[in-house]
Amino acid sequence: MQQHFSLAECDVVGFDLDHTLCRYHLPQSARLIYDSFAQYLVTEKGYDKELLTLAPDSLNFCCKGLVLDIEEGNFVKLAEDGTVLRASHGTKSMTSEEVLELYGRKEWKHFNTVSGMVSRTAKYYLYDNYFDLPGALLCARVVDSLDQHDGQKKYDFWKDMVAAIQHNYKISAFKEDCGMYFPEVKNHPDKYLQRCPESVKKWLKQLKSAGKILLLITSSHSDYCRLLCEYVLGNDFEECFDILITNALKPGFFSHTPNQRPFRTLENDEEQEALLSLDKPGWYSQGNAIQLYDLLKKMTGKLDPKVVYFGDSMHSDIFPARHYSNWETVFILEELLGDKGVVPAKAESEPLEKKGKYEGDQLKVPYFVSKQWGSFFMDRLPGLENAEETLVHTWSCKCISTYSTIAIPSLEAIADLPLDYRFTRFSSNSSATAGYYPSPPRALLPNEDSVMMK
Repeated sequence: MQQHFSLAECDVVGFDLDHTLCRYHLPQSARLIYDSFAQYLVTEKGYDKELLTLAPDSLNFCCKGLVLDIEEGNFVKLAEDGTVLRASHGTKSMTSEEVLELYGRKEWKHFNTVSGMVSRTAKYYLYDNYFDLPGALLCARVVDSLDQHDGQKKYDFWKDMVAAIQHNYKISAFKEDCGMYFPEVKNHPDKYLQRCPESVKKWLKQLKSAGKILLLITSSHSDYCRLLCEYVLGNDFEECFDILITNALKPGFFSHTPNQRPFRTLENDEEQEALLSLDKPGWYSQGNAIQLYDLLKKMTGKLDPKVVYFGDSMHSDIFPARHYSNWETVFILEELLGDKGVVPAKAESEPLEKKGKYEGDQLKVPYFVSKQWGSFFMDRLPGLENAEETLVHTWSCKCISTYSTIAIPSLEAIADLPLDYRFTRFSSNSSATAGYYPSPPRALLPNEDSVMMK
């Protein structure tokens, strides 16, 4: 495989929506997601009211790549070889000695399934994106609460957590104003959503002018998609894309056959009959990558059009687009912003009165490194008594270099580059940091005795 990647060589450019084209104000959206799940557990399932109060920096517990061992009530952070680097029982961190005693220096029991990109089973749940992540803190606090009141050893709260997620995010929730999440975003979009920078809007137009076909493929339903796009891109957002696919139910969109997951047309945001084939550009629901690719061949007049897909979820976007469809993949990784310890310039230029509006609870931004879990990219292997600690890549970090073409903090980071800019791609013959643009995370740089490990 060649060492460089360029958008100029791609015929088709596809985008995920949430946390990719549409960025959120993370402290506010994390709090809303936490509250929406907690409210349901307390009012509908009778959980402890304490869950509704949140200490200012408690969301710092949340860290992408954590896996919840549902039966044990433990969270684990995995090394690239599947050994456990850190663990907690509920919110309580385990010591290095406890981690070694409980997990040893061997592959975690479900690692084989997790590394096959099965992100959830009845036994565990992998936290891989910002829509799920605040639920990790809630589950950890539920475990604390059950320990305190019932002294449980095996935990049975997961079905209630699933009910809370479904209640808030189900397809009809937006229309019915059901749950807490959608009504709140509808009423206060400015609190939760970041408008798309002009540079990104200009870049989308530039891609179209250069003859690229633009796709939007999101698992969000069409009504929520419209709200987001109108807010972040403007009322003419449909002109940015040739094909819009909502309720795509990723990763199944990439792995399912046309029979399993046909495309459907939409009328007033209601899904209509299944289509036997996809014949023309437009707005569709559900669907599959196989029939989409057939249409792209027709539209480009090429037997093998080259597609690149931008997304923020390793499990739903990056891995399946690469593994099943062999598309180029650009991983949007906001952790690259937090890694620098800088505030994005845009936040500084906002007038003070606007800036202070939603900062009453002073919640920390989730992507600034978790004190409890350390770096998303690297960590120290717990050392035995007096033994040297060794630095290792996390499993999350390994996935990035295995399945992404490149990784960037946001679309804005590349919007001003010429389309024929040549990015160095992640590949087996280059260093582990090659594919990060504009720069690799500090934790991966040699001799960086990073504060994030401590």
